[in-house]
Amino acid sequence: MLVYVEGRTKVKKVAILFLVIILTLAGCGQTASGDKGTDRRSSQSPSKQIIVSAAASLKEPLEDIEKLYEEQHQGLDLVFNFASSGSLQKQIEQGAPADIFLSAGQSQMDALEKQDLLVQGTRIDFTGNEIVLVVSRDNQNIKSFEDLTKANLISIGTPETVPAGKYAQETLKNMKLWDSLQDKIVQAKDVKQVLDYVKSGNVEAGIVYGSDAKSSDKIKVVAEAPAGSHSPIVYPGAVINTSSNLAEAKVFLDILCSSEAQAILENYSFKRVNY
Repeated sequence: MLVYVEGRTKVKKVAILFLVIILTLAGCGQTASGDKGTDRRSSQSPSKQIIVSAAASLKEPLEDIEKLYEEQHQGLDLVFNFASSGSLQKQIEQGAPADIFLSAGQSQMDALEKQDLLVQGTRIDFTGNEIVLVVSRDNQNIKSFEDLTKANLISIGTPETVPAGKYAQETLKNMKLWDSLQDKIVQAKDVKQVLDYVKSGNVEAGIVYGSDAKSSDKIKVVAEAPAGSHSPIVYPGAVINTSSNLAEAKVFLDILCSSEAQAILENYSFKRVNY
């Protein structure tokens, strides 16, 4: 388009006006594209996942400790795999992904250590527990381990794969009750299933950890295993040697031993151990 004006001054003014308009439009285009570039740069990268294979009895406290860990370490996401310690041991041996293993028994951790599946120097003992006898709230017949002879069905974890089941078996054997009760025992895949059997009325009593008994108001503790009737209950943890998140996994184990995490564990009736 041609614009006719009189005099050089007006020509200069018109030329300057056109130049300002062109630069303004160009600037807007650059700002828009620049904003898009800023949006791309500011978009958050996906969180790094730390996989924790943990004994089923740790479910409730670990969900609280998870918040503590992720608040202190932004960009990290804990992913839990809860099952019996024996099942988790087999999974890790078969190559299942895991950064950390938290076991309810030493034998499962020992087995992995013998196969060089743990990162050397990362194994710790971070908490303990106790064995108790539980019944449903309305049960008035069973008030002691000796009363189990009156029960029709009793549940414990499978001794070969569930540490709580092994401790229950040791307790009953030391109390000279195992032989008379074997036919009444319903074995469960983990302590949570034992609790479910008791709560549903499928069995009259169950032997579980003290921490598990606290997780439900539908059951009650009627007796604690006598002192010395079973092996010491200590929970070990370690980093798996296939982990690609070694530093982050070590930090999680450090947090487990912190005063904040220990207070959470104690709140769920776990016991402190000497490090």
